[in-house]
Amino acid sequence: MEEIIDQLRELNDPVPVPLELPEEETLVEIQEQILIHLPFGLHEFLLKVSDVVYGRLEPVTACDPQSHTYLPEVASVAWSLGVPRELVPLCEDRGNYYCVEEDGTVVLWEADTEELNEESWESVWHWARDVWLES
Repeated sequence: MEEIIDQLRELNDPVPVPLELPEEETLVEIQEQILIHLPFGLHEFLLKVSDVVYGRLEPVTACDPQSHTYLPEVASVAWSLGVPRELVPLCEDRGNYYCVEEDGTVVLWEADTEELNEESWESVWHWARDVWLES
């Protein structure tokens, strides 16, 4: 995990208005808004690297309610499109959603079939290494 965090920090693209990392209290508020507990890996991911901008994928963020990556907004859209309510969206990708299951596993929900793809990742950190860093 630390190696992935270091790699993301190294690759972080400079942007005119940098993203912020959330405080613990902010994540509690988000859980209250979406009415679901954030899986541990996603919680940790939001606290440590949700300010990183890299590649074409844009994982969810937790600090700016006006952002198109703001977790409650992304979750609302994903769930309205048919993503199962027990999944917490991690990243929208061309209409498909990478989501985190309660146990921390990351799965891919495909919009065209409205079903989960067979592919999965053991954790948010495995997804970050295998998908985000490779995008």
